[in-house]
Amino acid sequence: MAETNDDVSRLRHLGSSEVEHNYSDPSGEILDTFDNRYPERDYVVTLTFPEFTSLCPKTGQPDFATITIQYTPDKLCVETKSLKLYFAAFRNAGCFMESITNRICDDLAAALSPRWLKVTGDFNPRGGIHLVVDAEYRK
Repeated sequence: MAETNDDVSRLRHLGSSEVEHNYSDPSGEILDTFDNRYPERDYVVTLTFPEFTSLCPKTGQPDFATITIQYTPDKLCVETKSLKLYFAAFRNAGCFMESITNRICDDLAAALSPRWLKVTGDFNPRGGIHLVVDAEYRK
């Protein structure tokens, strides 16, 4: 039977109340990772963040979205508190919806180097248009 203790020595955000929040500068450097204890197995991790916010770069109007991440880990998994802080960093950032979704995909691919990754940005309608953006990465 496998040991149940995980190494948390690399995690900077989980369990810490001393995290700086920058709500206008999203950076993949915020993301913490931990070792995948089952790298020999293909499995899918699904993370849904229904409270994503950003700003339209032209009008400054708020955009709201549900961001869904699905990935098959290789050696690393993403720690969820750091992911929440990463998402919060978009709050005052002016970005188009297509750019946001692709940037999240790029930053997660760089941090995790997963076997497969899909990021879906399901943005609330604004101006009568509902926009859904899917970005995918394959190793």
